[in-house]
Amino acid sequence: MKKLPVRIFLGLAVAAVFLGHASRLMPIAVIDALESVAYDARLLLTMPRSLDPRVVIVDIDEKSLAAEGRWPWRRDKLAVLLDRLFEDYSAAVVGFDVVFAERDESSGLDVLKALARGELSNNSQFRAAVEAMAPRLDTDSVMANRLKGRPVLLGYYFSDQKAGNRELAIGQLPKPVLAPGTFAGRNLVFDTFPGYGGNLEVLQSAAAGGGHFNPSTDRDGVHRSVPMLVEHRGAYYESLSLAVVRHIAGSPPVQAGFPPESVFTRGYPGLEWVEAGPVRVPVDQRANALVPYRGPSGSFPYVSATDVLNGTASAETLRGRIVLVGTTAPGLQDLRSTPVNPVYPGVEIHANLITGMLDGTIKQKPPYVLGADVLLLGTAGITMAVALPLLTPLWATVVSALTLLVLGGLNLLVWTQANLVLPLASGLLAVFSIWALNMVYGYFVEARAKREIAARFGEYVPPEIVDELARNPGASSSMESVERNLTILFSDVRGFTKISESLDARNLSALMNEYLTPMTRAVHVTRGTIDKYIGDAIVAFWGAPLEDASHASHALQAGLDMQRRLSEINDDFAARGWPRLAVGIGLNTGHVRVGNMGSEVRVAYTVMGDAVNLASRLESLTKHYGVSMLVGEATRAAAPEFVYREIDRVRVVGREGPVTIFEPLGRQGEVPQDVLSRTKLFQQALKFYRAQDWDKAELQFLNLAKAETDTHLCQVFVARIVQLRAQPPGPDWDGVHRMDLK
Repeated sequence: MKKLPVRIFLGLAVAAVFLGHASRLMPIAVIDALESVAYDARLLLTMPRSLDPRVVIVDIDEKSLAAEGRWPWRRDKLAVLLDRLFEDYSAAVVGFDVVFAERDESSGLDVLKALARGELSNNSQFRAAVEAMAPRLDTDSVMANRLKGRPVLLGYYFSDQKAGNRELAIGQLPKPVLAPGTFAGRNLVFDTFPGYGGNLEVLQSAAAGGGHFNPSTDRDGVHRSVPMLVEHRGAYYESLSLAVVRHIAGSPPVQAGFPPESVFTRGYPGLEWVEAGPVRVPVDQRANALVPYRGPSGSFPYVSATDVLNGTASAETLRGRIVLVGTTAPGLQDLRSTPVNPVYPGVEIHANLITGMLDGTIKQKPPYVLGADVLLLGTAGITMAVALPLLTPLWATVVSALTLLVLGGLNLLVWTQANLVLPLASGLLAVFSIWALNMVYGYFVEARAKREIAARFGEYVPPEIVDELARNPGASSSMESVERNLTILFSDVRGFTKISESLDARNLSALMNEYLTPMTRAVHVTRGTIDKYIGDAIVAFWGAPLEDASHASHALQAGLDMQRRLSEINDDFAARGWPRLAVGIGLNTGHVRVGNMGSEVRVAYTVMGDAVNLASRLESLTKHYGVSMLVGEATRAAAPEFVYREIDRVRVVGREGPVTIFEPLGRQGEVPQDVLSRTKLFQQALKFYRAQDWDKAELQFLNLAKAETDTHLCQVFVARIVQLRAQPPGPDWDGVHRMDLK
């Protein structure tokens, strides 16, 4: 009982930390990130996942680009698109998620006028012909004429970028919806931009209006909200979605919504909604509205733009609908990361907001949520901090679990029934942290001596072995030599002899410690075991002593992490005047003997076998090919979630059978597109090489050698082609190269 006040005090301290975050006196970035995850989880759990036919997206997709030509299209073609939408398909309103910032010069009118003023100025017939054609060739004016009198709203964007020393100012903005000084005297913070990219004046002045398409990007790069109002030079401009809905409602004025003045709201600056006639849009303190995603991409009907132009689109799909013209083509760069899809069409974000405004389903996150979060956290945190130390571990766990269920259930109820977004992660994490504190505190007090022994052993053997022996002292039998499928890693510092000669003993020792520590951490973090250090070399393996079904994936991740950490420590080395290190890594997967092996004098937990030898050979080959890491066929097959580049087929010393070797490039979806493109070109060059098409192979390798990252590798093959031309391998050649390196 003497320790009870200490545990209560520590629990209250934990609760105080979370209250500091909730009140924004001490914001914690990790909790904010978890709140985003919790928001996404609730959104995914409750979204309707149904098709809404009221908003139709006319898509400038790959099909349209292939049929109509690359973007941007001539404005007279867009004029035809508008004619089709209104005259043939009876669209209710059209919004362009596209900005027309530059003049359309594709018709050649400027060239003809220049000729009429210059070389052919004396040719009256030519000048007359140019004047006669000008109205048809001035495609901007043609499109402007089609905009007049029609419910068309143009999109534009605001920007922080500058054009030289001036703020970006392209085209013309529509009139602001709220004048400067509207919010004078209120402590509000809006998204403010000094520059903008608007539409041509002739187009914007002819359109019914316009709205910005600036999304609000959270810290994790995900688009969860859109600012309904953006401030520019003191005035306030509406979003494209709000502009569309407001036009449908008859273009009523925009009004900002604040709670009525009372003793409770005195000094409360919170903007809670934006109103336009019958439409009320809940917003946060920055005038951002949460996007009510209906489901993954495709929650609205899509019609290809070329089908509209050709009159082959479904009339029922478009008649009387709200039409948004946008693009899903990857090359036009309007794809966003959202909670429902990592690659999501930007135009569909506007569609979700439009239907959310019409249905009144946009979630509310007003400023007073801050007070609600503080109240809930204070009540739950203080109660748990005082109650848990009085309970047994079992009852403390039951009470904590029930508290988590109640908090989660109430939060979800408010989310679904009141469309109110209350913080969730902070409350759940506070309860869990107070429970964990009580459990861990008891564990540390009761098992201190045991942990001290484990800590001493942990300095010499992998943590997994220590944990296993600590949990089960009889587990030493598992240390006996057995056959098991493992992944083995060899890494070696290139040119270490020269490096060691350039440093004195003290600096060399310090350098090795600074190098080996992060490399070892990369192994241990991925559940690997350090076999041994051989000078500057590291030998490690995965899958023993604890079995690991994903040992190949973990080993590959460790190799990539070692490369990343090496880049970081090299910057530190350079600042200290030490040489930069280059490391080769070889990985191989296969059946080996693992366990305690050695002599009567000394025993080590290690691995032996042919797969181990091949891993060592692959590490040696990295220098020959000028790559950082190589893996064998078995490793590639066991870890298909990574992207690989096939490097060669070789016969290494000590093995008669050929081995295909690969360079890991990263996880699927994380490798840059330019790297994937170069990899594809390299594989093509390799195909020519194995087909003995020396000219094509040499040309391809020479072109690839111009890239700084592939120069050495491609030069290896170019040199090899020179030899093979002189001494052709014959028609039965299997493309395998014999290596003499060990």
